[in-house]
Order: sequence, then C-alpha cells, then structure tokens
Amino acid sequence: MRFSLSLRFLSPSRLLLLALCTAILASGCSRDANRQRSLQLAECRLPNLANSVQCGTLEVPEDRGNPEGRKIKIFVAVLPANTLTPKSDPLVILAGGPGQGASHLGPFAARLTDLRRTRDIVLIDQRGTGRSSPLVCDSFKDLEAEVLDADPVPRAAACARQLQEQGIDPAQYTTTSFIADLEAMRDALGYPQLNLWGGSYGSRVAQEYLRRFPDRVRTVVLDGVAPPAMTITLDVWRTREAALTAVWEACAQSAQCRKAHPDPPATLAKIGESLAHDNRAVALIDPRTGQSKTIPLTFNAVLSALQPLTYIPELSVLLPELLERAAHGDYGPLFATIQSVTANLSEQMNAALHYSVTCTEDSPRISPDTQTRGLADLPTRAVALKIINVCSVWPRGTTRADFGDPVASDKPVLMLSGGSDPVTPPAYGAEVAKTFPNSLHIVAPGYGHIVSPHVCGPRLIAAFVEAASFAQLPRTCVRYFESSVPPPPWPTRLAP
Repeated sequence: MRFSLSLRFLSPSRLLLLALCTAILASGCSRDANRQRSLQLAECRLPNLANSVQCGTLEVPEDRGNPEGRKIKIFVAVLPANTLTPKSDPLVILAGGPGQGASHLGPFAARLTDLRRTRDIVLIDQRGTGRSSPLVCDSFKDLEAEVLDADPVPRAAACARQLQEQGIDPAQYTTTSFIADLEAMRDALGYPQLNLWGGSYGSRVAQEYLRRFPDRVRTVVLDGVAPPAMTITLDVWRTREAALTAVWEACAQSAQCRKAHPDPPATLAKIGESLAHDNRAVALIDPRTGQSKTIPLTFNAVLSALQPLTYIPELSVLLPELLERAAHGDYGPLFATIQSVTANLSEQMNAALHYSVTCTEDSPRISPDTQTRGLADLPTRAVALKIINVCSVWPRGTTRADFGDPVASDKPVLMLSGGSDPVTPPAYGAEVAKTFPNSLHIVAPGYGHIVSPHVCGPRLIAAFVEAASFAQLPRTCVRYFESSVPPPPWPTRLAP
C-alpha cells in the first residue's frame, strides 16, 4: 500500500526510470556474471531432477594442439541461484569415476539448497561422458554384465577400434584436456572465480585445476580425497582388500555374526574351490524379472563383483551372509545386491573415458616393481592385472611433467573422508592436507565413499563456501560426522 501510494508523487520521467530498473531486476540483468556471458543457455531437464535447469554446450577442439581439427561439444547445466543478485562465484561440481557424467549429479546439486540461495550451481560433463561428446562403444553398452566379466581387455580392444574408425582420438580425453575445457567454460559463462566440489576422481580434477589456475579458485571441497600421486588402477586393490578385512573383523567382534559366520575368508575360499573350473554354469533368480537364469561364473568374477559392495557400509555388512548363501550354491542374494549397485551403471559411467584417463595418467606410473609389491599377496591379483592390461590395447595421451606432484595452495580447502571408504581412505586426505595449510579434514567413521550428500553435509558445505573459512561451520554437524559409527554386521540370516 505504501509503495502504490508513493507513486503519485513521482514525475513521469522517474516513473519510467523506476519501470526500467524493475525490468532489469526481473530479467536478472543485474548479474555481473551474465554481463560477460558468451554462452547461450536454454531450459532443459536432467536425470532424476524434477525441476528444469539452464543448459548449453560449448564447442572446443578435441585436440588442443590442433585447434583447427575435429571439434567436440562440452555440456553444462546451471541451477540458477534463488536470488536476483547472486554471488559471482558459483559452485562447480566435479564428478568421479573417472567416467561419471556430472549431469547425473542433479539430485545432489538439488540438495544444496542453502548454498543455492546466493550462488549458481554448475554441472559440467567431462569430455567423453554424459552429454559432452560421449565415447560410445557397442562393447560397453551393458556395464552391468561387465561387473561379472573379469577380463575387460577384449571389450576395450573392440571399443578402441570402433572409436578410431569413427575418427575419434581417445588419447585426447584426459584430465589435462578437461582442465582446459573447464577454464574455457568458466570464461564462456562469465564467472570470475569458482568454488570447486570434487568427489573421488573429481578431487583429482579439482586439485589439478587449482594447480593450473589458482587465481580462478575461491574455495575447494574435496570429498573422497585422491592424492595426485594415487595410481588408480593399482592402489584401489589394496585399499579395497583392507576394507574387506575390516568387514571380517567387525563380524568376528559381533557375537551374532561370529556365531552365524565364524570364518568369512574360509567361506570365500570354499566358493573359489567350487568355481575352480572356468565358466561353471550357475542357476539363479533374476531379481528384476523373477525368472530363472543360468550364467557362466568364475571365482575371479565373484571377486570382481565384491568390489563395488565395499563402497557402501550398509551393503558391505551383508557380505558374510551373501558369501554364506553363495557357498551353499545360492548366488541369488549376491547377484541381487550387485544389481542394486550397478543399476543404470552404463547410463552414468563411461568405461571408455575411464580407460582414456587411467591409461594416460596412471598406467605409465606402474613399474614392474610397484606392480609386484602392490599386488603380490592379494586374492584379486589376477583380476587387477587384466584391468591394468587394458592399457596395452588402449591409446594413451600425454601429461604435464608435474602431473602427480602434490598441489600446494593457501586457498581454503575443506576435506571429507569416510572412515570405511575402500578407495580413498582417510589417510589419503591426511596426506593431501600437508600441502594445504588453510585446510580442515573431517573424518566420518560411520560413512563410506563420499560423505557430502548425507544428513547435514549440504549445510556444512554451504557454510564453508559462504564464509570461505571454517569459522562458521555448524559445530553440531561436524561433531555428528566425527562421532558416527559404521552399521553393525547383519544380525540375521537372509535365508527363509
């Protein structure tokens, strides 16, 4: 009422000025970032996200050394801030894998409601993933089946041939190339600085971007921290084995679990003996269809299938019972649990991109000596060697001389580690913290791989990014994570 009455006392020229200012505010033209934005965005949809977002594509050279050569498109999705005057530095979410498309992390981005009050949230699909000129191969269309395939070399060789026949150079799809794409996208969107959230492999990307463009970074959140020196294709096998050992030890400390499963490693060995002959046919019920099916199964395939189950504590505690059922010939529960993790895997993960990154950046760092020491006493040694051997048939790119060296910076860095994380354990975060003097490392003993989406994690991230410091972190949230405990071993039987 007061506003409408006051209009009577404004001159026509001032009324026109007021109308223009109102129109500018309503259109969002007050955004400093938008004044320099050269990339057009349009409404689009992301998987598992109810509301529409703003999307666009940026054309870049596939080979940065040949800017006149083949072009590819990098996809970006922007969840606009819920204000007409947003801060000029958004949060950019860097997905894991390598091979995951950030556009599949829309549900996580949507949970960051506190942060989105003042800032845009940006999802950029790494080249070769999601909607950024994905590396599509017939041999990798069914990644769910690949979980039970302990030898990926034939599939990888077929994929590499198909890509090259299409004129695609897989050697150009690396972290180094993605860093250049990120910087080009930042410039096209008109953001002067970025706040980075990197999960798992995304933490490698975040650190590498910080190394190359330190002035463009305001804050960094690393969740599931991967040190630059980490050799993905080698190091994960030993840390996963340690995670399995922790499950066996937790079972031994629980009276109920110990009574039902006195020796899980022996049960696993029994399965190995029963599958001693390659490609033994195993009958089970497909949990999605209820139909009986027979699949060829080897012990190495079982060992491969156990790996993704270690990522989620709520599933890893089922392992003693899942193995017990399998040892009695009932592979249905194990198969069903695997499918609960790998459902829609081929939509979210790009296997070809995974190999382009790891064969360029990790495989060259595996010497015969480190390979022997890293795998010598592991049950999964044969599986690991076949995955490492993919790089004998996959094209390799190049890396910079300092790739793999620690990144040093005084930028604010918040690090989160799950105490039960089988691939980026808390020790990795402690190692990275040594070169980040302005950092805080929060360890959540009760959580596995990636902590941020759980309970108060989004609020913690928002408080850190808003202040660019640790002074305003919600202490109750920090205490909650630090005092969390893993779920107890499964106390009852899965059998009827």
